[in-house]
Amino acid sequence: MGFLDSVLGRKSVGAIRASDDDLFDDDFQRKLDYLALVSKRVFAGRMRAERRTKKSGSGVEFADHRDYQPGDDFRYLDWNVYQRFDRLLLRLYEEEEDLAIYFIVDASSSMGFGEGKKLRYAKRVAAALAYVGLANLDRVSIVSTTDRVLDRMPATRGKARIFKVFRFLKELEPEGHTNLEDACKTFVAQNKRRGLVVLASDLYDPHGFERGINVLRYNKFDPFVVHVTDTAEAKPKLAGDVLLYDCETGDEREVTVTAKVLERFEHAYGEYLAEIDRFCSSKQVPYIRADVTQPFDELILRVFRRGGFLR
Repeated sequence: MGFLDSVLGRKSVGAIRASDDDLFDDDFQRKLDYLALVSKRVFAGRMRAERRTKKSGSGVEFADHRDYQPGDDFRYLDWNVYQRFDRLLLRLYEEEEDLAIYFIVDASSSMGFGEGKKLRYAKRVAAALAYVGLANLDRVSIVSTTDRVLDRMPATRGKARIFKVFRFLKELEPEGHTNLEDACKTFVAQNKRRGLVVLASDLYDPHGFERGINVLRYNKFDPFVVHVTDTAEAKPKLAGDVLLYDCETGDEREVTVTAKVLERFEHAYGEYLAEIDRFCSSKQVPYIRADVTQPFDELILRVFRRGGFLR
């Protein structure tokens, strides 16, 4: 992804320390209550039983039989089968289980470009969707990543836990290289319980954004991609002889920027966006482009309409 060198300018490294004190202010929290209410209305016709996993346990709905083994609970023996076939079989039931929702927030240096707009936006989107999950009594956890898992907020549930989410997200600062594959490999090794994974990232991965998403797919997680973008990156305000600096690798390149070069770069950027869209569509991975200029609450409503988040 050589064209990214034109996006990551040197000045972005030192301009991202703006305070996040107003990130989750009262106005933001009021919008969260509205979004949680909308989510319940959208799925008002669904019973909670429809969120049940395929895990067998001691629930109320019959799932299957298995042979009796010494030590099994006699209460679950199917005596009708024993009378008919002279076999000791245990009745298995489908166990209702709350949905596990994981948020992977890309905190690599590229997310800090443009005075940290992309990372701030990713934090808001993650907080809003986490609140909706918590309001639905799902278990929510968050990890921050670069080429590895940086930090982790353990699973929690209940709307009151949103302040724990706020504290975790506020502390995230952009740093390091992007390698979604390595980060996701660590993630799946640390989380044995399968569930929905919301990946909030600009997907600027020189190794290929596909690899990280495929790690989640191959390990039977359900990825939902929130692609954080900034339209300003497609049209960098550069002209003449400039020294470009990649904030993740430190590589430098001297380039003479002309109108033709900017036109080619904008075309390459558009092709890259289309490539991501095609990949997610072909793999049936829910995907939504989240531009930092769009109000976050409008983006969340788009997520609801898109489907794939609330189960």
